[in-house]
Amino acid sequence: MNYLVVGSGLFGAVFAHEAAKRGNKVTVIEQRDHLAGNIYTKEVDGIQVHQYGAHIFHTSNKEVWDYVQQFAEFNRYTNSPVANYYGKMYNLPFNMNTFSEMWGVRTPQEAMDKINEQRQEMAGKEPQNLEEQAISLIGRDIYEKLIKGYTEKQWGRKATELPAFIIKRLPVRLTYDNNYFNDDYQGIPKGGYTQIVEKMLDNENIEVKLNTNFFDKKDEYLKNFDKIVYTGMIDKFFDYKLGELEYRSLRFETKEKDVDNYQGNAVINYTDAETPYTRVIEHKHFEFGKGDKDKTIITREYPADWKRGDEPYYPVNNERNNALYEQYRDLAEKENDKVIFGGRLGQYKYYNMDQVIAAALESVKNEFGE
Repeated sequence: MNYLVVGSGLFGAVFAHEAAKRGNKVTVIEQRDHLAGNIYTKEVDGIQVHQYGAHIFHTSNKEVWDYVQQFAEFNRYTNSPVANYYGKMYNLPFNMNTFSEMWGVRTPQEAMDKINEQRQEMAGKEPQNLEEQAISLIGRDIYEKLIKGYTEKQWGRKATELPAFIIKRLPVRLTYDNNYFNDDYQGIPKGGYTQIVEKMLDNENIEVKLNTNFFDKKDEYLKNFDKIVYTGMIDKFFDYKLGELEYRSLRFETKEKDVDNYQGNAVINYTDAETPYTRVIEHKHFEFGKGDKDKTIITREYPADWKRGDEPYYPVNNERNNALYEQYRDLAEKENDKVIFGGRLGQYKYYNMDQVIAAALESVKNEFGE
């Protein structure tokens, strides 16, 4: 078989790797000038810089963890973000360090009493929006200081205009533990993420073409390849014929600083409404002790509205968009039996990296029957 893989992010790279291993010919086209999609990392000042936002690998799926270990050695990085609310620092996720800093409480029971007292504001009421849902789960103090501003910046609209179902639960930890994830496995690849995709695509059956846009020759590709794995926007593939899905975009402002340590943590979230960015990443803290002395690289991350021509970073999974995606998926199944849609944009899901790999491996099983 002769496969065309559109996009060299994790979904496309995993599929290409597995198809080539089975003796198929694979052409990978990538519209950017580098491999690895949004997990692309580039070395600057001895630091692996995450060019498209912080990527922390975490999973409880042992099959996926074992799979990715083939391509890189991972360190033991633990994600422990800090929130900056008008200069006051709070640990995330919400834990005893957070509650102690916010209310001066010392025991889990004191913390729960405070939370339950504040949740009474919503007693007997059905939450009608994200704000009411958050208060019903965690109370007003934590909502106002650590959720409201960040969420409104992230989504580009008021919390009272966002549906309640966006927040199904909020993690409350009654321990002094700053580990953000509960997953069994977590870490950052030593030497960055780009090497993972490079190794996946290092096969004589794979040809890679950078700076190549699928839509420049779409009809030709559909005619000349046996199968196409498409990881771009599913609505764009069909020329938006059923309507436009919504996406959120991001803008990154990366700067070199002539200091050894700028903020003391890999990720600091800015949860007030006035600060225009949502977080600041200091890349050298992802890999312990790496990077040149007296140099560091920081990235400010700004959420942005998406319009055609912008880079889409994640889907807006509300009821309207999910219903429209289902129509596109039905269209794909009826009209394009030679196209496999994958990844965040092709399947219109807010996937983490491990979920992308799992979805790609599932597509491989569906395709090759093993």
